[in-house]
Amino acid sequence: MARGQAMDFSEQESRQVLQLMRQAKRLIVDETLLADVSAKGRANFVTHCDTAVQEFLQRELADRWPKIQFLGEEAAAAPDFSGAVWILDPVDGTANLMHHYQHSAISLALVVGGRPVFGAVFDPFLDEMFSAMAGCGAQRNGRPMRVSAGIPLADSIIAIGTSPYDRQLAKSNFALFGRLYDRCGDLRRSGSAALDLAYVAAGRVEGYLERNLKPWDFAAGSLLVREAGGKVSDFAGGALDFSKNSDILAASAELYDPLREIAAERAPV
Repeated sequence: MARGQAMDFSEQESRQVLQLMRQAKRLIVDETLLADVSAKGRANFVTHCDTAVQEFLQRELADRWPKIQFLGEEAAAAPDFSGAVWILDPVDGTANLMHHYQHSAISLALVVGGRPVFGAVFDPFLDEMFSAMAGCGAQRNGRPMRVSAGIPLADSIIAIGTSPYDRQLAKSNFALFGRLYDRCGDLRRSGSAALDLAYVAAGRVEGYLERNLKPWDFAAGSLLVREAGGKVSDFAGGALDFSKNSDILAASAELYDPLREIAAERAPV
């Protein structure tokens, strides 16, 4: 499939990609690959597991689709987003992995002309594959999934991210979390943006908010949410740009507007 043909990404090709992601499981569950750890910044680490997964998937994808560009968290390049681009987070939730928390995922999307046409998030510990193709709905392990319905904000569970790499956002973040906590049923903080988005799509949580995420954190998950009947945008309601960082708000169709209003409120002085 050449770059100009990427919009015709087929179900058979999707299955090939999902199989490659499943094959990468062995690299994540191999704890010997956690011995080599380096820090990219505060609370921001890379393990040999991250690089091994990225090298494996980048090589296998390039062998099959040599004309599609690649953007990965480890050794990220600067592709031309007017064409077709794979966007990979080899291990979303590296801190969880390092602490044996077993809540991490591989997140992979194919974005064409700035729009995702395929996305998948794979949890190797629970063996759950969340996947979607544009216009074809979303699935969990091959079965259709939908965002939750009929749950009022007061009974909802909302996932949050604390933006641990951006500690300057802590004051405004925790003010937002307080406003959310006052009005929803409860909050969840998992440490994996990709899985939080997948859980919105699967109806396990009603919404998810986090500031300043990287494209590889949200590219696949954003398609999952849309194809499962939800809504996803930046905090202001704007369309996502997969070439740069963005605040992310994802929710069931019923709770999207109420959550966006809460995110837009200013904390009392």
